Amino acid sequence: MAAAAAAVVAAGRPPPPPPRRSSAAARAGASHSLSSPLFLVPRRNVIASMLSSLVFAPIARHEIAIADASSFGFREYIDNFDGYTFLYPKSWIQVRGAGADIFFRDPYVLDENLSVDISSPSSSNYRSVEDLGTPEAAAEKVLKQYLTEFMSTRLGVRRESNILSTSSRVADDGKVYYQVEVNIKSYASNNELAVMPQDRVQRLEWNRRYLSVLGVENKRLYELRLQSPEDVFREEEKDLREVMDSFRVVKAID
Repeated sequence: MAAAAAAVVAAGRPPPPPPRRSSAAARAGASHSLSSPLFLVPRRNVIASMLSSLVFAPIARHEIAIADASSFGFREYIDNFDGYTFLYPKSWIQVRGAGADIFFRDPYVLDENLSVDISSPSSSNYRSVEDLGTPEAAAEKVLKQYLTEFMSTRLGVRRESNILSTSSRVADDGKVYYQVEVNIKSYASNNELAVMPQDRVQRLEWNRRYLSVLGVENKRLYELRLQSPEDVFREEEKDLREVMDSFRVVKAID
């Protein structure tokens, strides 16, 4: 290039301008800048078939695949041993020892997380998620399980719960999935032992949205759970529903 430029100058003509970046390259540069920590969860639609660059990382007997699409806001988690896959926000971190088969959470909003629970292979023989009954019947079971897990022995604690929606859908894998959304509010008093009733007023301590996706494969019941504070859910609903819609159960590898 230097020699060519020198030759042009010698010929009395100005050197050619530097080559312009194509619009695709410019977009790629912009995409790279959005992967900085200030843009941890871009708001974009994700198509699972576009995910690439699989990196395999075995954990114990599990065969795990993580598909990373850097220009999008999600990664794909694939567990071929237990038989399920889903997308999760790429800024979320995995937490071990949380009691679920897998657990991810937002590192900045600790009340926002997702997990997968699976029924025991020795005590379940499901053929379809419809074995649970209607979506409404399944929602009642899901809510009862949530309230059992959140049961508190503290004095002055009260929980309010509502089933917000239930639905059944056939995904692109031909399987039926149930989706359940519930809201649970927790109220508590900081002075439950006070003598006067006005000193035992219960106040809202948390207000959360819980979303469950239920599916059946390998004769087992799978549940993807999402938890989010209601105010955060309103801001990130699009991304969280993307996670819900991505959940699939697959044949497990023996």
